[in-house]
Amino acid sequence: MAAAVRKRSLPPADDQAARFVRQREADRTSVAEDYVELIADLLREDGEARAVDLARRMGVSQATVTATVGRLQRDGLVDTKPYRGLFLTPKGQALAEAARRRHDLVVRFLLAIGLDPETAEADAEGIEHHASEKALAAFARFLAEREEGR
Repeated sequence: MAAAVRKRSLPPADDQAARFVRQREADRTSVAEDYVELIADLLREDGEARAVDLARRMGVSQATVTATVGRLQRDGLVDTKPYRGLFLTPKGQALAEAARRRHDLVVRFLLAIGLDPETAEADAEGIEHHASEKALAAFARFLAEREEGR
């Protein structure tokens, strides 16, 4: 016999609105986080971060990269130097490091609950931007308790 489906009631309107606002904000910041994280990775691995490399690795056009990099510059996250590519400002570096820590935590958590590495990496790309600080703290506690039990 199939399990009974629990009817879900709507949360209070203000609570629901706050959730949607948080979701939209996460959507807006995820692009900046992805770009600065990739720029940091390219600088570390290749010694340079060029718009063409960002476009190829992000799967977007160079026009999209140019527009996004312009926004990142206005936000004080990225500097460009003629014929030298892209560089992170201290603010951009801090954001990249925070995004990398969040990404790594989510991947470790997903691996710990049994996902394969490829799926964990792919799913972390979305989860890392949308998980609350409470959820991330719970992931970290779970991992710490698991490591203590070894």
